[in-house]
Amino acid sequence: MDVRIEHRIGVQAPAEAIWAVISDIAGWKDWNPLYPRAEGALRIGAQLDLDLALPGQPPRAIKPVILDWVPNDQIHWRLSMLGGLVRTIRYIEIEILTETGCIFSNGEVFSGYLGPTVAKRMRGAIRQGFTAMGEAVKARAERVGG
Repeated sequence: MDVRIEHRIGVQAPAEAIWAVISDIAGWKDWNPLYPRAEGALRIGAQLDLDLALPGQPPRAIKPVILDWVPNDQIHWRLSMLGGLVRTIRYIEIEILTETGCIFSNGEVFSGYLGPTVAKRMRGAIRQGFTAMGEAVKARAERVGG
């Protein structure tokens, strides 16, 4: 059974302002506590080169592949670890509520033979990381476009 870990936060800014923050992958280093190093382009099939910094753990390099992206709406990528024993789908999504208000969601679905076990064992750190990223997106988007 797959395991989902997610954080959602209200943002008082238009979707375009949130998108400007999250779509600038190279700019993540300036604000994103979960991915302090990020390189790559938003292209379906493109590989990103990220450092994942979960709270309480040393950063580690990951190389997810972009599955889908839609401006002002979503970015989805997949990651396979431990020879495919852990597979994840990471999602970053904007839900428009009003012209100047949105819900920003970021989460991950863990699958594969060991994926649910890893997710349950690391749930606290992962949720803290997603919360930190969500709060950072909120602060930056509201400052820029709120």
